[in-house]
Amino acid sequence: MDNDIQRSVSLRAARRNQHPHIKDSEGGFLYGGKSQDYAMKIIWKRGFFRLILTAGIIWMLLIITVLLFHIWSCQSSVSFFAALCNKDSKVFGMLNNMGLVTPGHRCPIPVADDPNKIALPKKRTPENFIQRLSYITEDNISVSTNGSQSVPLFGGHQNWKQREESFKVKLTMKVHCGFIQGSGEEMAPNDIEYVKKCRFVVATGIFDAYDTPHQPSNISKRSESLFCFLMVVDEMSLKFIKNNVTVREDNEGGQWVGIWRLILLKHQPYDEPRRNGKVPKILTHRLFPQARYSIWIDGKMELIVDPLLLLERYLWRGKHTFAIAQHKHHRSIYEEADSNKRRKRYARPLIDLQMKIYRYEGLDPWDQHKSTLSDVPEGAIIIREHTALNNLFSCLWFNEVHLFTPRDQLSFGYVVYRLGGLFKPFMFPNCEYNSIFILHPHNREHSSKVEWAKTLDEFKKHPELKESKGGLGLWTPYPGNLDSVVLPSVARTSKAG
Repeated sequence: MDNDIQRSVSLRAARRNQHPHIKDSEGGFLYGGKSQDYAMKIIWKRGFFRLILTAGIIWMLLIITVLLFHIWSCQSSVSFFAALCNKDSKVFGMLNNMGLVTPGHRCPIPVADDPNKIALPKKRTPENFIQRLSYITEDNISVSTNGSQSVPLFGGHQNWKQREESFKVKLTMKVHCGFIQGSGEEMAPNDIEYVKKCRFVVATGIFDAYDTPHQPSNISKRSESLFCFLMVVDEMSLKFIKNNVTVREDNEGGQWVGIWRLILLKHQPYDEPRRNGKVPKILTHRLFPQARYSIWIDGKMELIVDPLLLLERYLWRGKHTFAIAQHKHHRSIYEEADSNKRRKRYARPLIDLQMKIYRYEGLDPWDQHKSTLSDVPEGAIIIREHTALNNLFSCLWFNEVHLFTPRDQLSFGYVVYRLGGLFKPFMFPNCEYNSIFILHPHNREHSSKVEWAKTLDEFKKHPELKESKGGLGLWTPYPGNLDSVVLPSVARTSKAG
């Protein structure tokens, strides 16, 4: 037995002699070169994981910081920071849907408490200035020098003399107002029959698949039965809606998305989608001729106020017939034009040409001495009674959009000015405008080739930049001498504008 003990001690001593730098685990030592390499690998792995974890935490904190700054800038009353907030972005739309941001400059609307207690007007507003208004439906088609005949234009080939005469209000008038025969915007027979019964209309539109349908909220049962909710779409948008939203069909072939009845317009008259969108927006009375009242909202907006309350607040309470919001930043058309050029909303030389014509025809920049609160509206919501004077204004406003640029805010104040005080819109505070809807971002940004032209010479060298069916007045020589016209200087009143 002693031999066995001695043999065991000898083997342990031999092992220790073979590994002189190793101490057993009981002594708290690490053993040999290989074990040291293994320990270093463990240390490097732990360091690497800690580095990744730290970088991830820093990255998350950075994202949270940026989002918080974005929220703060969108809520800020300081114009410099408000200008940094892109309210058309998907980030803003996501934050808005989550309730983390609200549109700035929002205030309560003094609407009635109960739509069921609102008394509807028994009579239409008296027609004091126009007794009979009719529309030109056949185009003045000319024959070009090469012998080819020009096609009908949706807004017609209105000449400068006809345009001038259209501003002279008379008891009986006949004016251009879109919908020239053979120029497009055809409605299906079943939709024509459906809209004939519509006396109260909430209308919106989606063109070129820019937007997704949004269901209005806070709609009373009375308004559901009183109003027709009509969504005007082109063929591309209808296809997009069917691929992304549930569309049901009724027994008469009508197509519905929730409360909205889809109204398809075939054969769009313009090659500029934004100009196509002005047809239902401005010419609502032409699309729905039986309507007595209409409320237009842009396709990117979700209505959150009962429409009957809107009619009572903005029309009937103050005995108005046309209501539209003031622009948040601009009151002068020339300032709005400058903003459009800076933001590349349309070709700069074409905006300048339109403004020169308006200046030549006597439109002064807005100031506090004018009878109107502003020359520039927020056109995304229009509330109106379809009187003859309002219908005339809408026709003349659309004619300017057809003749010049599709930026309708540039021509609104001009048409008000040309009607010489007969047309008096109620321009309500912008903070109320922001309380009527929830704003959603477009599905994609719009861009067209015409926006990038910097000089008129570019259009001469590159005729493909021109719109073939709109902007007619910009391609037809103006009868006046515009060479001496100097546009008013513009002082930016807000960095956000």
